[in-house]
Amino acid sequence: MSEVSATEIPEIPDPYSIPLEEINVAQPILFQHDAHWDYFKRLRQEAPVHYCTDSAFGPYWSVTRYKEIFEVDTNHQVYSSARGITVGGLAGAPPNADKGENKQQDFAGFGMFIAMDPPKHDLQRATVTGVVAPPNLAKLEGTIRERAGKILDSLPVGETFDWVDTVSIELTTQMLATLFDFPFEDRRKLTRWSDIATTPPGVGIVESSEQKRAELIECLEYFTRLWNERANEPPKDDLVSMLVHGESTKDMSPFEFLGNLLLLIVGGNDTTRNSITGGVYFLNKNPGEYDKLRVNPALIPNMVSEIIRYQTPLAHMRRTALQDTMLNGKQIKQGDKVVMWYVSGNRDETAIANADQFIIDRGKARQHLSFGYGIHRCMGNRLAEMQLRVLWEEIMKRFDKIEVMAEPERTYSTFVKGYTHLPVRVHPKL
Repeated sequence: MSEVSATEIPEIPDPYSIPLEEINVAQPILFQHDAHWDYFKRLRQEAPVHYCTDSAFGPYWSVTRYKEIFEVDTNHQVYSSARGITVGGLAGAPPNADKGENKQQDFAGFGMFIAMDPPKHDLQRATVTGVVAPPNLAKLEGTIRERAGKILDSLPVGETFDWVDTVSIELTTQMLATLFDFPFEDRRKLTRWSDIATTPPGVGIVESSEQKRAELIECLEYFTRLWNERANEPPKDDLVSMLVHGESTKDMSPFEFLGNLLLLIVGGNDTTRNSITGGVYFLNKNPGEYDKLRVNPALIPNMVSEIIRYQTPLAHMRRTALQDTMLNGKQIKQGDKVVMWYVSGNRDETAIANADQFIIDRGKARQHLSFGYGIHRCMGNRLAEMQLRVLWEEIMKRFDKIEVMAEPERTYSTFVKGYTHLPVRVHPKL
């Protein structure tokens, strides 16, 4: 299958023309063409817990309102991560975990702690959380500011360029290289592996499952060399060293090591990178909010939370019911896939006032679903917020406006809600 061109917009049905029981929101094409909003609006209004009987990924439940998403996310005793975290299959689950179900995989079926239940999840997560502990974040802020400044100072004034590659990817990939103590000259490999891990074959990244797996094995081989180096050194504050010397991770199998690497790479790359791009796009679409920011740059920390809510860089997370249970009056059966659509919950008018509006001085802006809740809440949420805050502080020192020159091209994915290209032009302060 070839990549769908952003200029060739397919005919996407009006969701209100489809019988409710036939609605399937797990279609990458909806997200690539920003056509998912009315689908989720209808589900929130008519079936906030909705069963889809037929999709490319088999049957699944969609949970689309804030209240029920929070209920699922904070109840790991009933809703398990151990059989995969995405609707698309077995992200992080062992091979053949879903016996008899669709075998399409997005993280290639390698083990990772986000796709585990306690106690193993808790032990492995605790091993690496120190990298984003407050003392380490304080040390990283200066590095982020220096790098952001260099990137922004190098932008071609008066020319149109791609914000995604030049700024969003470059800044986040530099930070990832720092967190892993990864060879800086090879840092774009991290971007490549992140894209491969989260994108199905045949849509512009890799052409086949075999190529995808081969390139992820290259990732494992590269990091295995780093593992062996760090094993012979005293413990340090980088993620590889933490995994090497951690009691609950030092004896991981190679594929479990790869799974955790991919989790940390994707978590540190896609989410921040797409929020960086989304912020520029949203301010251009809402010029009154851009005016607020120019008048009062002190709004930046609150704006960052609003950007993350409005973007929702990971559209969903999936759980599997460990037992028969009820959710908003619906009977969930043991073994059913339950998909929490964060992208919908963040636009739920019953929980968030004026949820469809981008408001940078919104009250309680941090009470969004983008980082998840419960034991799987994004461990790097403070780092993501800091990177966005520092970048926007540096942007406002230099530029009156970052002007979007054309509509973005978006990611072909039901999981990563992001951008592949955004043409912009920068206008320096006079």
